[in-house]
Amino acid sequence: MALTARVPALLREKTFRRYWTGQTVSLLGDQISLMALPLAAVLVLGADAAEMGWLKTAELLPALLFNLPFGAWVDRQARRRRVMILTDLARAALLLTLPVAYLLDLLTLGQLYLVAFGVGALTVLFEVCNATLFVALVPTERYVQANSLVNGSRSMAWLAGPGIGGVLVQVLTAPLALFADALTYLLSAGYLARIQPAEPAPAPVEKGHFTEGLRWLVRNPSMRALFAASGTVQFFNFMFHTLSVLYATKELGLNPGVLGAVLGTAAVGGLIGAACSGAVVRRIGIGPSLVLGFTGFTLPLVLIPAAHGPLPLVLGLLFAAEFLSCAGVMVVDIAAGSLQMALIPDAIRARVMGAYRMLNHGFRPLGALAGGFLGTVLGLRPTLWIGTAGAVLAVLWLLPSPLPRLRKLPEQPREAPVPVRS
Repeated sequence: MALTARVPALLREKTFRRYWTGQTVSLLGDQISLMALPLAAVLVLGADAAEMGWLKTAELLPALLFNLPFGAWVDRQARRRRVMILTDLARAALLLTLPVAYLLDLLTLGQLYLVAFGVGALTVLFEVCNATLFVALVPTERYVQANSLVNGSRSMAWLAGPGIGGVLVQVLTAPLALFADALTYLLSAGYLARIQPAEPAPAPVEKGHFTEGLRWLVRNPSMRALFAASGTVQFFNFMFHTLSVLYATKELGLNPGVLGAVLGTAAVGGLIGAACSGAVVRRIGIGPSLVLGFTGFTLPLVLIPAAHGPLPLVLGLLFAAEFLSCAGVMVVDIAAGSLQMALIPDAIRARVMGAYRMLNHGFRPLGALAGGFLGTVLGLRPTLWIGTAGAVLAVLWLLPSPLPRLRKLPEQPREAPVPVRS
Protein backbone atom coordinates (compact mmCIF):
# COMPACT_ATOMS: atom_id res chain seq x y z
CA MET A 1 0.00 0.00 0.00
CA ALA A 2 2.82 2.38 0.95
CA LEU A 3 4.60 1.54 -2.32
CA THR A 4 1.46 2.30 -4.34
CA ALA A 5 1.13 5.68 -2.63
CA ARG A 6 4.62 6.62 -3.85
CA VAL A 7 3.75 5.93 -7.48
CA PRO A 8 2.89 9.22 -9.29
CA ALA A 9 -0.86 9.69 -9.63
CA LEU A 10 -0.72 9.67 -13.43
CA LEU A 11 1.00 6.27 -13.49
CA ARG A 12 -1.85 4.86 -11.42
CA GLU A 13 -4.16 5.68 -14.33
CA LYS A 14 -4.18 2.80 -16.82
CA THR A 15 -4.48 4.88 -19.99
CA PHE A 16 -1.60 7.24 -19.22
CA ARG A 17 0.50 4.38 -17.88
CA ARG A 18 0.21 2.53 -21.19
CA TYR A 19 1.04 5.70 -23.14
CA TRP A 20 4.06 6.41 -20.92
CA THR A 21 5.32 2.82 -21.14
CA GLY A 22 5.19 2.92 -24.93
CA GLN A 23 7.08 6.23 -24.94
CA THR A 24 9.70 4.83 -22.56
CA VAL A 25 10.56 1.74 -24.60
CA SER A 26 10.61 3.78 -27.82
CA LEU A 27 13.02 6.34 -26.33
CA LEU A 28 15.32 3.53 -25.22
CA GLY A 29 15.29 2.11 -28.73
CA ASP A 30 16.15 5.52 -30.18
CA GLN A 31 19.32 5.60 -28.09
CA ILE A 32 20.28 2.13 -29.27
CA SER A 33 19.93 3.28 -32.88
CA LEU A 34 22.05 6.36 -32.19
CA MET A 35 24.88 3.95 -31.42
CA ALA A 36 24.12 1.15 -33.87
CA LEU A 37 23.37 3.08 -37.07
CA PRO A 38 26.62 5.09 -37.28
CA LEU A 39 28.62 2.08 -36.08
CA ALA A 40 27.10 0.01 -38.88
CA ALA A 41 28.33 2.66 -41.31
CA VAL A 42 31.83 2.78 -39.81
CA LEU A 43 32.53 -0.80 -38.76
CA VAL A 44 30.65 -2.75 -41.43
CA LEU A 45 30.79 -0.45 -44.47
CA GLY A 46 33.97 1.54 -43.71
CA ALA A 47 32.34 4.97 -44.05
CA ASP A 48 34.68 7.98 -44.08
CA ALA A 49 34.07 11.44 -42.59
CA ALA A 50 32.21 12.75 -45.64
CA GLU A 51 29.94 9.70 -45.75
CA MET A 52 29.21 10.05 -42.04
CA GLY A 53 28.27 13.66 -42.74
CA TRP A 54 25.78 12.50 -45.35
CA LEU A 55 24.31 10.01 -42.87
CA LYS A 56 23.82 12.74 -40.27
CA THR A 57 22.26 15.00 -42.92
CA ALA A 58 19.83 12.22 -43.85
CA GLU A 59 18.78 12.02 -40.18
CA LEU A 60 18.32 15.79 -39.75
CA LEU A 61 16.78 16.74 -43.09
CA PRO A 62 13.24 15.38 -42.48
CA ALA A 63 12.75 17.78 -39.57
CA LEU A 64 13.33 20.69 -41.94
CA LEU A 65 11.25 19.34 -44.79
CA PHE A 66 8.24 17.75 -43.14
CA ASN A 67 7.34 19.40 -39.83
CA LEU A 68 5.23 22.13 -41.44
CA PRO A 69 3.33 20.02 -44.02
CA PHE A 70 2.82 17.15 -41.58
CA GLY A 71 1.47 19.59 -38.99
CA ALA A 72 -1.04 20.97 -41.50
CA TRP A 73 -2.12 17.45 -42.44
CA VAL A 74 -2.40 16.14 -38.87
CA ASP A 75 -4.69 18.99 -37.76
CA ARG A 76 -7.19 17.77 -40.36
CA GLN A 77 -7.19 14.20 -39.01
CA ALA A 78 -9.59 12.81 -36.43
CA ARG A 79 -7.52 9.72 -35.54
CA ARG A 80 -3.99 10.83 -34.71
CA ARG A 81 -3.41 7.81 -32.49
CA ARG A 82 -3.93 5.47 -35.44
CA VAL A 83 -1.42 7.47 -37.46
CA MET A 84 1.10 7.08 -34.62
CA ILE A 85 0.58 3.32 -34.57
CA LEU A 86 1.17 3.13 -38.33
CA THR A 87 4.35 5.22 -38.05
CA ASP A 88 5.66 2.89 -35.32
CA LEU A 89 5.01 -0.15 -37.51
CA ALA A 90 6.60 1.53 -40.52
CA ARG A 91 9.71 2.53 -38.54
CA ALA A 92 10.10 -1.05 -37.31
CA ALA A 93 9.78 -2.38 -40.86
CA LEU A 94 12.39 0.07 -42.21
CA LEU A 95 14.90 -0.78 -39.49
CA LEU A 96 14.41 -4.52 -40.00
CA THR A 97 15.55 -4.17 -43.62
CA LEU A 98 19.08 -3.39 -42.37
CA PRO A 99 19.84 -6.62 -40.46
CA VAL A 100 18.14 -8.62 -43.22
CA ALA A 101 20.31 -6.95 -45.88
CA TYR A 102 23.39 -7.51 -43.69
CA LEU A 103 22.65 -11.22 -43.30
CA LEU A 104 22.21 -11.48 -47.09
CA ASP A 105 25.46 -9.51 -47.62
CA LEU A 106 23.51 -6.79 -49.46
CA LEU A 107 23.89 -3.88 -47.01
CA THR A 108 25.04 -0.59 -48.58
CA LEU A 109 25.56 2.99 -47.47
CA GLY A 110 22.76 4.05 -49.80
CA GLN A 111 20.35 1.83 -47.86
CA LEU A 112 21.55 3.33 -44.58
CA TYR A 113 20.89 6.83 -45.92
CA LEU A 114 17.39 5.89 -47.08
CA VAL A 115 16.49 4.19 -43.81
CA ALA A 116 17.84 7.10 -41.76
CA PHE A 117 15.82 9.55 -43.87
CA GLY A 118 12.67 7.40 -43.76
CA VAL A 119 12.82 6.80 -40.01
CA GLY A 120 13.47 10.52 -39.52
CA ALA A 121 10.43 11.47 -41.59
CA LEU A 122 8.18 8.99 -39.75
CA THR A 123 9.49 10.27 -36.41
CA VAL A 124 8.50 13.82 -37.40
CA LEU A 125 4.97 12.60 -38.17
CA PHE A 126 4.80 10.66 -34.90
CA GLU A 127 5.91 13.63 -32.80
CA VAL A 128 3.51 16.06 -34.48
CA CYS A 129 0.63 13.68 -33.72
CA ASN A 130 1.95 13.10 -30.21
CA ALA A 131 1.57 16.78 -29.30
CA THR A 132 -2.18 16.47 -29.85
CA LEU A 133 -2.57 13.04 -28.23
CA PHE A 134 -0.81 14.27 -25.08
CA VAL A 135 -3.45 16.94 -24.36
CA ALA A 136 -6.19 14.37 -24.93
CA LEU A 137 -4.69 12.23 -22.17
CA VAL A 138 -3.60 14.79 -19.58
CA PRO A 139 -5.54 17.63 -17.91
CA THR A 140 -3.84 21.04 -17.87
CA GLU A 141 -3.04 20.96 -14.15
CA ARG A 142 -1.01 17.76 -14.67
CA TYR A 143 1.03 18.84 -17.69
CA VAL A 144 4.15 19.42 -15.59
CA GLN A 145 3.90 16.04 -13.87
CA ALA A 146 3.25 14.25 -17.17
CA ASN A 147 6.16 15.99 -18.89
CA SER A 148 8.37 15.17 -15.90
CA LEU A 149 7.55 11.48 -16.27
CA VAL A 150 8.18 11.44 -20.04
CA ASN A 151 11.42 13.42 -19.70
CA GLY A 152 12.48 11.17 -16.83
CA SER A 153 12.16 8.29 -19.28
CA ARG A 154 14.26 10.26 -21.76
CA SER A 155 16.98 10.69 -19.13
CA MET A 156 16.89 6.99 -18.32
CA ALA A 157 17.29 6.29 -22.04
CA TRP A 158 20.27 8.66 -22.18
CA LEU A 159 21.78 6.82 -19.22
CA ALA A 160 21.11 3.22 -20.25
CA GLY A 161 20.71 3.37 -24.03
CA PRO A 162 24.33 3.94 -25.13
CA GLY A 163 25.56 1.18 -22.83
CA ILE A 164 22.93 -1.29 -24.00
CA GLY A 165 23.58 -0.28 -27.59
CA GLY A 166 27.31 -0.76 -27.15
CA VAL A 167 26.86 -4.24 -25.66
CA LEU A 168 24.43 -5.26 -28.42
CA VAL A 169 26.83 -4.02 -31.11
CA GLN A 170 29.69 -5.89 -29.44
CA VAL A 171 27.73 -9.14 -29.16
CA LEU A 172 25.54 -9.08 -32.26
CA THR A 173 27.28 -6.60 -34.65
CA ALA A 174 25.81 -3.17 -35.37
CA PRO A 175 23.19 -4.12 -38.00
CA LEU A 176 21.78 -6.97 -35.92
CA ALA A 177 21.58 -4.66 -32.88
CA LEU A 178 18.94 -2.69 -34.79
CA PHE A 179 16.56 -5.61 -34.23
CA ALA A 180 16.26 -4.28 -30.67
CA ASP A 181 15.16 -0.81 -31.82
CA ALA A 182 12.63 -2.32 -34.23
CA LEU A 183 11.20 -4.32 -31.32
CA THR A 184 10.75 -1.14 -29.24
CA TYR A 185 8.67 0.42 -32.04
CA LEU A 186 6.47 -2.69 -32.14
CA LEU A 187 6.01 -2.48 -28.37
CA SER A 188 5.16 1.23 -28.63
CA ALA A 189 2.54 0.45 -31.28
CA GLY A 190 1.09 -2.26 -29.05
CA TYR A 191 0.69 0.07 -26.09
CA LEU A 192 -0.86 2.82 -28.24
CA ALA A 193 -3.34 0.29 -29.62
CA ARG A 194 -4.54 -0.38 -26.06
CA ILE A 195 -5.63 3.21 -25.33
CA GLN A 196 -8.63 5.04 -26.77
CA PRO A 197 -8.63 8.69 -25.67
CA ALA A 198 -11.20 11.18 -26.99
CA GLU A 199 -9.10 13.24 -29.40
CA PRO A 200 -9.71 16.91 -30.30
CA ALA A 201 -11.94 17.47 -33.32
CA PRO A 202 -10.13 17.93 -36.67
CA ALA A 203 -9.73 21.48 -37.96
CA PRO A 204 -11.67 22.50 -41.08
CA VAL A 205 -9.58 23.39 -44.12
CA GLU A 206 -9.78 27.15 -44.67
CA LYS A 207 -7.75 29.77 -46.47
CA GLY A 208 -4.31 30.08 -44.89
CA HIS A 209 -4.59 26.62 -43.26
CA PHE A 210 -1.01 25.67 -44.15
CA THR A 211 0.66 28.75 -42.65
CA GLU A 212 -1.73 29.48 -39.77
CA GLY A 213 0.48 27.72 -37.21
CA LEU A 214 3.51 29.73 -38.28
CA ARG A 215 1.57 33.01 -38.13
CA TRP A 216 0.20 32.19 -34.66
CA LEU A 217 3.71 31.34 -33.44
CA VAL A 218 5.11 34.67 -34.63
CA ARG A 219 2.21 36.71 -33.18
CA ASN A 220 2.15 35.15 -29.69
CA PRO A 221 4.74 36.98 -27.55
CA SER A 222 5.42 34.09 -25.16
CA MET A 223 5.87 31.49 -27.89
CA ARG A 224 7.91 33.95 -29.95
CA ALA A 225 10.33 34.52 -27.07
CA LEU A 226 10.51 30.80 -26.33
CA PHE A 227 11.28 30.04 -29.97
CA ALA A 228 14.00 32.72 -30.15
CA ALA A 229 15.68 31.42 -26.99
CA SER A 230 15.47 27.81 -28.12
CA GLY A 231 16.69 28.61 -31.62
CA THR A 232 19.70 30.45 -30.19
CA VAL A 233 20.56 27.44 -28.05
CA GLN A 234 20.15 25.07 -31.00
CA PHE A 235 22.52 27.11 -33.18
CA PHE A 236 25.30 27.52 -30.64
CA ASN A 237 24.84 24.08 -29.08
CA PHE A 238 25.26 22.33 -32.43
CA MET A 239 28.33 24.46 -33.05
CA PHE A 240 29.60 23.05 -29.76
CA HIS A 241 28.47 19.43 -30.30
CA THR A 242 29.99 19.25 -33.78
CA LEU A 243 33.46 19.68 -32.28
CA SER A 244 33.12 18.44 -28.68
CA VAL A 245 34.12 14.81 -29.32
CA LEU A 246 37.04 15.87 -31.51
CA TYR A 247 38.13 18.35 -28.83
CA ALA A 248 37.87 15.77 -26.03
CA THR A 249 39.85 13.13 -27.90
CA LYS A 250 42.43 15.27 -29.71
CA GLU A 251 43.13 18.19 -27.35
CA LEU A 252 42.23 16.66 -23.99
CA GLY A 253 43.58 13.22 -24.86
CA LEU A 254 40.57 11.21 -23.66
CA ASN A 255 39.88 7.83 -25.18
CA PRO A 256 36.31 7.05 -26.32
CA GLY A 257 35.68 4.69 -23.40
CA VAL A 258 36.54 7.29 -20.76
CA LEU A 259 34.56 9.98 -22.57
CA GLY A 260 31.54 7.67 -22.87
CA ALA A 261 31.72 6.83 -19.17
CA VAL A 262 31.81 10.51 -18.20
CA LEU A 263 28.86 11.37 -20.42
CA GLY A 264 26.87 8.34 -19.30
CA THR A 265 27.29 8.99 -15.58
CA ALA A 266 26.62 12.70 -16.08
CA ALA A 267 23.23 11.78 -17.53
CA VAL A 268 22.17 11.12 -13.93
CA GLY A 269 21.81 14.90 -13.78
CA GLY A 270 18.93 14.56 -16.23
CA LEU A 271 17.16 12.12 -13.94
CA ILE A 272 17.55 14.49 -11.01
CA GLY A 273 16.39 17.43 -13.11
CA ALA A 274 13.30 15.52 -14.24
CA ALA A 275 12.50 14.46 -10.68
CA CYS A 276 12.89 17.99 -9.25
CA SER A 277 11.30 20.02 -12.05
CA GLY A 278 7.77 19.69 -10.70
CA ALA A 279 8.83 21.06 -7.33
CA VAL A 280 10.78 23.88 -9.01
CA VAL A 281 7.77 24.92 -11.10
CA ARG A 282 5.46 24.82 -8.08
CA ARG A 283 7.87 26.92 -6.01
CA ILE A 284 8.87 29.68 -8.44
CA GLY A 285 6.34 29.40 -11.29
CA ILE A 286 6.45 28.22 -14.90
CA GLY A 287 8.06 31.36 -16.39
CA PRO A 288 10.87 31.78 -13.84
CA SER A 289 11.52 28.03 -14.21
CA LEU A 290 12.19 28.61 -17.90
CA VAL A 291 14.68 31.38 -17.10
CA LEU A 292 16.37 29.17 -14.51
CA GLY A 293 16.38 26.17 -16.84
CA PHE A 294 17.90 27.98 -19.82
CA THR A 295 20.63 29.37 -17.55
CA GLY A 296 21.26 26.03 -15.87
CA PHE A 297 21.36 24.25 -19.23
CA THR A 298 23.81 26.54 -21.00
CA LEU A 299 26.07 28.15 -18.39
CA PRO A 300 27.78 24.96 -17.08
CA LEU A 301 28.97 24.04 -20.58
CA VAL A 302 31.55 26.86 -20.49
CA LEU A 303 33.52 24.54 -18.17
CA ILE A 304 34.31 22.31 -21.18
CA PRO A 305 36.51 24.77 -23.14
CA ALA A 306 37.91 25.86 -19.77
CA ALA A 307 39.07 22.29 -19.02
CA HIS A 308 42.82 21.81 -18.96
CA GLY A 309 45.49 20.55 -16.59
CA PRO A 310 45.77 17.18 -14.82
CA LEU A 311 43.49 14.41 -16.02
CA PRO A 312 41.41 14.20 -12.79
CA LEU A 313 40.70 17.94 -13.00
CA VAL A 314 39.73 17.68 -16.68
CA LEU A 315 37.40 14.75 -15.99
CA GLY A 316 35.88 16.57 -13.02
CA LEU A 317 35.14 19.68 -15.10
CA LEU A 318 33.61 17.63 -17.92
CA PHE A 319 31.47 15.67 -15.49
CA ALA A 320 30.28 18.82 -13.69
CA ALA A 321 29.48 20.54 -16.99
CA GLU A 322 27.45 17.63 -18.37
CA PHE A 323 25.77 16.77 -15.05
CA LEU A 324 24.54 20.32 -14.41
CA SER A 325 23.61 20.89 -18.05
CA CYS A 326 21.58 17.66 -18.19
CA ALA A 327 19.69 18.76 -15.07
CA GLY A 328 19.06 22.20 -16.58
CA VAL A 329 17.81 20.88 -19.91
CA MET A 330 15.21 18.77 -18.12
CA VAL A 331 13.83 21.88 -16.42
CA VAL A 332 13.68 23.62 -19.81
CA ASP A 333 12.05 20.68 -21.59
CA ILE A 334 9.43 20.08 -18.91
CA ALA A 335 8.52 23.73 -18.34
CA ALA A 336 8.58 24.63 -22.06
CA GLY A 337 6.68 21.52 -23.10
CA SER A 338 3.99 22.14 -20.50
CA LEU A 339 3.67 25.82 -21.46
CA GLN A 340 3.35 24.98 -25.16
CA MET A 341 0.62 22.44 -24.44
CA ALA A 342 -1.30 25.03 -22.41
CA LEU A 343 -0.85 27.98 -24.79
CA ILE A 344 -1.57 26.44 -28.19
CA PRO A 345 -5.24 26.04 -29.19
CA ASP A 346 -6.26 22.48 -30.06
CA ALA A 347 -7.44 23.43 -33.57
CA ILE A 348 -3.95 24.52 -34.67
CA ARG A 349 -1.77 22.52 -32.26
CA ALA A 350 -0.09 20.26 -34.82
CA ARG A 351 0.53 23.17 -37.21
CA VAL A 352 2.09 25.34 -34.49
CA MET A 353 4.29 22.52 -33.22
CA GLY A 354 5.25 21.63 -36.79
CA ALA A 355 6.26 25.24 -37.50
CA TYR A 356 8.09 25.51 -34.16
CA ARG A 357 10.10 22.36 -34.75
CA MET A 358 10.83 23.17 -38.39
CA LEU A 359 12.27 26.58 -37.51
CA ASN A 360 14.02 25.29 -34.41
CA HIS A 361 15.64 22.32 -36.12
CA GLY A 362 16.68 24.57 -38.98
CA PHE A 363 19.31 26.09 -36.69
CA ARG A 364 20.98 22.72 -36.14
CA PRO A 365 22.70 22.24 -39.51
CA LEU A 366 23.56 25.95 -39.57
CA GLY A 367 25.26 25.62 -36.20
CA ALA A 368 27.08 22.47 -37.30
CA LEU A 369 28.35 24.20 -40.45
CA ALA A 370 29.45 27.27 -38.47
CA GLY A 371 31.21 25.06 -35.94
CA GLY A 372 33.11 23.20 -38.65
CA PHE A 373 34.14 26.43 -40.39
CA LEU A 374 35.21 28.27 -37.24
CA GLY A 375 36.94 25.18 -35.88
CA THR A 376 39.07 25.08 -39.02
CA VAL A 377 39.81 28.82 -39.00
CA LEU A 378 40.12 29.58 -35.27
CA GLY A 379 40.83 26.17 -33.72
CA LEU A 380 38.77 23.87 -31.51
CA ARG A 381 38.99 25.58 -28.12
CA PRO A 382 38.19 29.15 -29.33
CA THR A 383 35.20 27.83 -31.28
CA LEU A 384 33.93 25.95 -28.23
CA TRP A 385 34.18 29.17 -26.24
CA ILE A 386 32.03 30.90 -28.86
CA GLY A 387 29.53 28.04 -28.91
CA THR A 388 29.13 27.74 -25.16
CA ALA A 389 29.16 31.48 -24.41
CA GLY A 390 26.75 32.21 -27.26
CA ALA A 391 24.26 29.67 -25.94
CA VAL A 392 24.17 31.44 -22.55
CA LEU A 393 22.85 34.57 -24.30
CA ALA A 394 19.63 32.70 -25.18
CA VAL A 395 18.10 33.69 -21.85
CA LEU A 396 18.14 37.35 -22.93
CA TRP A 397 15.23 36.62 -25.31
CA LEU A 398 13.07 35.62 -22.34
CA LEU A 399 13.69 38.56 -20.03
CA PRO A 400 11.68 41.29 -21.89
CA SER A 401 8.84 38.86 -22.70
CA PRO A 402 5.81 38.05 -20.50
CA LEU A 403 7.41 34.73 -19.47
CA PRO A 404 9.40 35.75 -16.36
CA ARG A 405 6.15 37.05 -14.80
CA LEU A 406 4.09 33.97 -15.71
CA ARG A 407 3.44 31.84 -12.62
CA LYS A 408 0.75 29.37 -13.69
CA LEU A 409 -0.15 27.60 -16.89
CA PRO A 410 -2.92 29.42 -18.77
CA GLU A 411 -6.20 27.59 -19.23
CA GLN A 412 -7.36 27.07 -22.83
CA PRO A 413 -10.97 26.35 -23.84
CA ARG A 414 -11.08 22.86 -25.35
CA GLU A 415 -12.64 21.90 -28.65
CA ALA A 416 -15.29 19.20 -28.58
CA PRO A 417 -13.47 15.85 -28.66
CA VAL A 418 -13.99 13.21 -31.28
CA PRO A 419 -15.85 10.27 -29.71
CA VAL A 420 -14.00 6.99 -29.87
CA ARG A 421 -15.62 4.18 -31.80
CA SER A 422 -14.59 0.61 -31.23
